[in-house]
Amino acid sequence: MITRRFGGARRTLSRATVLPFLVRCAIGVCGLVAVSVAWPSGLFGTQYFVPLAVVALYPAFAPRGRGATFAALVVIGGWLLDTAFYDSEVSLWRVLTIAAALYLGHSLTALAAVLPSDAVVNFDVVGLWLARALAVILISAVLTVFALGLAAQLAGGPFLVATVVGLAGAAGATLLIARLVHRP
Repeated sequence: MITRRFGGARRTLSRATVLPFLVRCAIGVCGLVAVSVAWPSGLFGTQYFVPLAVVALYPAFAPRGRGATFAALVVIGGWLLDTAFYDSEVSLWRVLTIAAALYLGHSLTALAAVLPSDAVVNFDVVGLWLARALAVILISAVLTVFALGLAAQLAGGPFLVATVVGLAGAAGATLLIARLVHRP
């Protein structure tokens, strides 16, 4: 059985084309960047970083399934651990880097899930996919910086009410989408 698996992996690697391979490499890089920024810096160079790297790289090898979600949860858990228990400062560059790496990795994982490893793909397909994802990241980063600047000026009761209303709207939209997906 193991020989058959290695034979299948060797056959897949020998038939792989450039763009699907580069998409999977980009998924791995995004995962490693997210893990490296989110988890405490004291873990690097120790044996504890190896399982984190394996989790970060897993979606690149198996994009279909729940690997990307699990990797994102590990990254978020590491950031919470670092900020809550190691008292690391919550800095804007870390939050934006983690968010950008997670979004780009998740988006590329979705592309890799529908893109066979031996497919001949025009560069425009991957290029437009990346352009859209990078545009979303840029717009989100600009809006985040703007909202944080605005929040510093509007701190107080109205800001708290607006936050609660925004969270209720997000929860309502999530429930509506979930209901629409599961209706007959």
